[in-house]
This record gives sequence, C-alpha cells and structure tokens, in this order.
Amino acid sequence: MAFKNLSYLIILISLYLSLSLSKPHRNTHPPPTPSPPSPTYPNPQETSPALGQWALLQKSIGISAMHMQLLYNNKLIIFDRTDFGLSNLSLPSGKCRYNDEIIDIDCTAHSISYDVALNTYRPLMVQTDFWCSSAAVFPDGTLLQTGGYLAGAKKIRQFSPCDDEQCDWIELEQNLTVQRWYASNQILPDGRIIIVGGRRAFSYEFFPKNQENVTLNGDFYLKFLRETSDFQEENNLYPFLHVLPDGNLFIFANQRSVLLDYTNHRVLKEYPVIPLAKRSYPATGSSVLLPLKLKAGEAFPEAEVMICGGSYGGAYLKARVGEYVAASNSCGRLKVSDPDPKWVMEEMPMGRVMPDMLLVPTGDVVILNGAGRGTAGWERAEDPVLYPILFSNDVEDPKKRFTVLNPTIIARMYHSAATLLPDGRILVGGSNPHIQYNFSNVKYPTELSLEAFSPPYLAADLRHLQPSIISVEYPTDYGQQFSVMFSLGQDVKTGVINVVMIAPSFTTHSFAMNQRLLVLDSSDVQQLSDVAYKATVSAPSSRNVAPPGYYMLFVVNEGVPSHCVWIKMNV
Repeated sequence: MAFKNLSYLIILISLYLSLSLSKPHRNTHPPPTPSPPSPTYPNPQETSPALGQWALLQKSIGISAMHMQLLYNNKLIIFDRTDFGLSNLSLPSGKCRYNDEIIDIDCTAHSISYDVALNTYRPLMVQTDFWCSSAAVFPDGTLLQTGGYLAGAKKIRQFSPCDDEQCDWIELEQNLTVQRWYASNQILPDGRIIIVGGRRAFSYEFFPKNQENVTLNGDFYLKFLRETSDFQEENNLYPFLHVLPDGNLFIFANQRSVLLDYTNHRVLKEYPVIPLAKRSYPATGSSVLLPLKLKAGEAFPEAEVMICGGSYGGAYLKARVGEYVAASNSCGRLKVSDPDPKWVMEEMPMGRVMPDMLLVPTGDVVILNGAGRGTAGWERAEDPVLYPILFSNDVEDPKKRFTVLNPTIIARMYHSAATLLPDGRILVGGSNPHIQYNFSNVKYPTELSLEAFSPPYLAADLRHLQPSIISVEYPTDYGQQFSVMFSLGQDVKTGVINVVMIAPSFTTHSFAMNQRLLVLDSSDVQQLSDVAYKATVSAPSSRNVAPPGYYMLFVVNEGVPSHCVWIKMNV
C-alpha cells in the first residue's frame, strides 16, 4: 500500500491508537464476580426443516456487506468502506478513485448493486469514505446516504434506482452541517429525513433543509445525546430512532430514551431507564417498533418498542485487554403509547451482542447475527451466535415466545448486516472484525459472502398455503379503502388472512433504520372463484402512521406470506 504522504500515515496510526485497535492479548486473571451467564446453545444435530433453512447465495461479492438497503426495483445497495485500501472487486475499466486519503489510486469497488431475482451484482463507484454511515429512502425511492469518515464525514450522497444498470452514486455539492460518523437516519411524515447524532455530534439536522435550518446554522443541539455518552465507551452511537403514530420521534441511546418534538425542538417526555445491560454501540443491542395493528378510523394505534441484547457497563474496556464479558440475554418491551409506560423484561434463550432484529411478514421478529461475548469494535468479541431466534409477537406465554432456529455455519459478527427480501427470506452478509480485510491466521476471517435464511413460514410443507398476489388497487390517499386480489390452491380455503405493509430498512451496525410493519384493517375477504379471492383493506390513516414512500405489501394466509408487491404512499 503506497501512502500519499506522512500526514495520512499519521492519521491512520492515530485512529488505530485512539480506538485501541491493536489485537488484544489474553488476560490470565479470572473473570470478575458476579458475571453474566455463559451462552448456551442447542445441539447442532437437532436441527429441523421446520426451523428454517440457510442457503449460500454468493461465496464472494468482493466487499464485506457492512451497510445494505433494498430498493423498490428489487435491487439491494450494499457498501463497505474505503479507508482500508483495496477491495476484492474491480471497478469497470477506466474507473478509479484518485482522491483517497490512504492510497494513491484505487480502482476497486466499495459498493455494489445486488439483483435479488437474478442473484447477480455489479460494482458501483463512490468518491469518499462512507464507513459507519447512515441512510434512508426518500418518498420517490431515492436512497439518501449521509456521513462517514475522513473526507466523507460531512458528505451527502444519493442513489436513484434504474432499470438499465447505468445508475451509480452521486455525491452532492451540499454538505452536512457537522461531521456525522455513527449517526442514525429516519424518514419523517413530511418527507424530510432527520439525521441524529454521531461520534461527538450532539445534535440533529434535516435534509433537505428549510429556511429555519439555514437561519440556525443547520443543526439543533440535543442535550440528551451529550448526557448519554460517557466518552470512554461512547455508548450512545447509532441511536435507535422510531417515528411514533403521533408523529414525534422516539430516540434511544445507551439505557435512556426520550420523545422528541422535532418540529418545535423540544423533548416532550423521558421514558424509564431500561434495566440491566447497555444497548447502544459499542455495547450494541438492537431495536424494533413492533407491528402497528391498524383499525379503520383510528388515528393513534398502540405502539410498542422492543430492544434486545447488548453488553454490560465496562465490557468494551475489558474487551480491549482480552477479557470478553458474556452478552446480555435480556429483551425489554415498552408501550410508548401508554401514558405511564414501564419496561417489561424477558429473556432470550442466549445472550447476544451485535444482533440484527428484523420484522417479518407474519408480524414476528427474527433475531440473528452477533456474538455471545464482548462488544462491537475491532477484535472485541468472541463466540459467534450462529442460531437465529424467532420472537412470536402474539404468543401470550413469555416462555413460549422465543424459538431457537436452525444455525448458519458462518460467523456474522462486527460489521455484518441483514435485511428482509421481497419473497420473505432474509439476506445476511458481512462480518469484518479487523482493521483491514483479513482472511487468514485469524479466528474470525473477513466475510465477503452473502447467504439467505428462509424462516419457518417458507418450509416446503407449507407452500400449499402460500397466497399469490394477482393485483392491487392502489390507495389514492391515506385512510381510503383499497382491494388486494390474490389466489390460493384449489384445495385450500382462506384461513386467517392479514394484509401487511413493510417499509424496507437501511441496516448497519445492528440497527435496521426506518423498518416498519403495518397490519392493515380488513373489512372483508370475498371468494371470487375456486382459487381467487379479494381482500378489502384500509390504507394507513396518516403519514404519521405510515411515512410516505415505498412499502412491500404481503398477503399472509395462516402465517404463510406471499411474495410482496411494491406500493407507494404519497406525500
């Protein structure tokens, strides 16, 4: 690797030292007392086809899938970082980066467009480093990506879907107000995107900006972000964001959470502290807004946030010297729509730090990826958790809500990601717990592969229950009724039918930003022929309930989902 000059070499060394990235030595001292329980796993020989299946899609895509976003044309945008040097995927002939801080000429790709249907990919060109950045999708389907590292820390980039394979990243002339590294993004009901936090960035800002943003220097100080950072573990990074049905923004960092009125720039409420572990990077847990079950004419459906996994205070500092504390197995649920909400705590079958939590069409949550010990960060974790967990949202008995599913054979730890696909599978990729790509002489090599997990609802013996969507009569406005026509096998009668909308997530660092599942109110299901049916449903009541943009619409029959069709909720 040819460094441009000594100053950039010093930058890289300083980063390495400041984040304590040297490979940890083994600590011979006994673990502290008390200590969280060690993770326990089922016998791998006890797998069952009814507990999901794994399939390797690509042995290598040339980059490690740190960030991913599914777009409405069924293409997945995946990207990594540029500051480690060359990737394993070349750019098309004649394309190179010459403004890199680390090497003089970089003719390799650090982003791809992955075609879900064809299982193919093509390299994309990026100009500056988008390591540990954030993103969200505009209502028109354009991906807005913000921040990163070094020259990319204040950059704003866009990717617009296309069908001719010619579209690529565009870097805007306008910059963010401050550097955003490890920030989070959320699409808002008015179609803007809010960007919250980041490393030593105790503020939020919007894109596009309005006149108020310009007058006030573009960003808004949020004391909560400073209060939740201890500066040693910096455990308020990648804050969890959820737009609630009243239009305000739930923000979670470390163990605390608030409700922000971002229009008037004031905190409306502080919620109770979640007990036990810390949950924000590097004590990384994950969060979802559980499915919103809509009723026609109801403006404010019940809203409940769920946060799982993470690690205990001090775990990151201990991991720096090779002492890997067992991850938390706790999950907390908070009904944020209640006047006086309280955390309801439950236990997963195993502890997990750096989990990914994804909503699936059945309304359940799949928890996968991560490690059993340590924290996020380079060389900071041990014991990859290979087993996904299914959280059954509608099961009343807490002891029966969690089901351990079939394991993968690939460790997916730091810098891995996952997202829901249009056919109900979950795409999983990434994992690079090293400062550079490292494939040999390490316990957990850099992963360039992609695999897909098929949850239990895609089991072969359930296929006869799977609906196929024939057509959708698109809603012209919020709150209006519309029809979904679908077919079932000739010998199958409708059971419990749900029509659900899912907003695809931008996933990185164990948080699926903008993820949202809406169970639509159904007034009628009619049988039109031996195999054809029509469901009449009501669109979400407002933009607060369903921010504008593209959603995957699924018909679910007796817990078995169709392939999705894309619908658009307009601004």
